Amino acid sequence: MKSKPSGLEGLPSVNTSEFDGVRYLHLGSEWVQGSMKIAKPYEIDLEYVQRMMAWLLFMEPNSIASRHAMQLGLGSGALTKFCNKKLGLQTTAIELNPQVVAACRLWFKLPKDSSTLSVILADAQEVVSHDHWRGQIDALQVDLYDQEAAAPVLDSEDFYKGCQSLLTPEGVMTVNLFGKNSQFEVSLDKIKTAFPKGLVWCFKPTKEGNTVVLAQNHPNTLSRAELESRADHIDKLWGLPAKKWLKVLNPTS
Repeated sequence: MKSKPSGLEGLPSVNTSEFDGVRYLHLGSEWVQGSMKIAKPYEIDLEYVQRMMAWLLFMEPNSIASRHAMQLGLGSGALTKFCNKKLGLQTTAIELNPQVVAACRLWFKLPKDSSTLSVILADAQEVVSHDHWRGQIDALQVDLYDQEAAAPVLDSEDFYKGCQSLLTPEGVMTVNLFGKNSQFEVSLDKIKTAFPKGLVWCFKPTKEGNTVVLAQNHPNTLSRAELESRADHIDKLWGLPAKKWLKVLNPTS
């Protein structure tokens, strides 16, 4: 077990554990905040985190390399690394806790900032409320939990409206809804209010209890056959289980 003393008052300390070739990130508690296969540091280990990449289904494959992905909440850096290293995207990650950034760089192979990667210490609520990235993000991935993992830290209708405002016209948001105090239907209704009607999708929960919600900024006109073709492409090119996604991803009413 590795640990670092608290860097900012009120923020939890960060520690890691390892088991069976996998390194886990914790925020001073037993709850897993992210993971990495030590032998394959740029792959995505956890099932729900893989599902946070489902926005790929709704993007023209030839356009992927020109997209901009943003993560609200760095976790173990799995999404940030995959988007930047595997997909070659312009990638921006927003993280409040400097210890998390340090841990990702020390223990989870997060690359240094570059012309295509920016890891920014900031409050996600302030980011979605500001004009700086408005209308510029193609894939917004939201996974914001504290050390207790009881419910999303930011979960208001205004927050989700701010998320929607960051997206390009074709942009997609994926968000992880998990927690012992989480009120899934309440959170889902807030997301549905913030996004255009009929453009919110839900995965079935994982066995760990994570439910990923996907919200589009523009109507989907893809047929089932086209989605299956894209899923096959994603499976073959990036090793993500996209064909399985289509079996457990459904539009909400």
